[in-house]
Amino acid sequence: QVQLVESGGGSVQPGGSLRLSCAAARITFEIYTMGWYRQAPGKQRELVANIINGGSTNYADSVKGRFTISRDNAKNTMYLQMNSLKPEDTAVYYCNAVRVNINYWGQGTQVTVSS
Repeated sequence: QVQLVESGGGSVQPGGSLRLSCAAARITFEIYTMGWYRQAPGKQRELVANIINGGSTNYADSVKGRFTISRDNAKNTMYLQMNSLKPEDTAVYYCNAVRVNINYWGQGTQVTVSS
């Protein structure tokens, strides 16, 4: 079955950086819109950023200018470079692949920003 596997999460101090990766398997990666979502304790899951197969990107206002989403279709991998991290960025980050009514999710990776 389709697999989306996130990696790169961890703990970092405010102002620090992390790079998340999402490796996809058993999926025609390049035709999917790929995205990163996050869910903090007690809050709903929210879109962080997404990228279509043509490369156009969309960001939540809260991360614009700090996060950069990218994809490497040759490696079936999506990335999220997170800079200038803030405590409010603390959440479980999920990889998502969507096309029409097909929707896949990864298992999530924890990002904690704390001093």
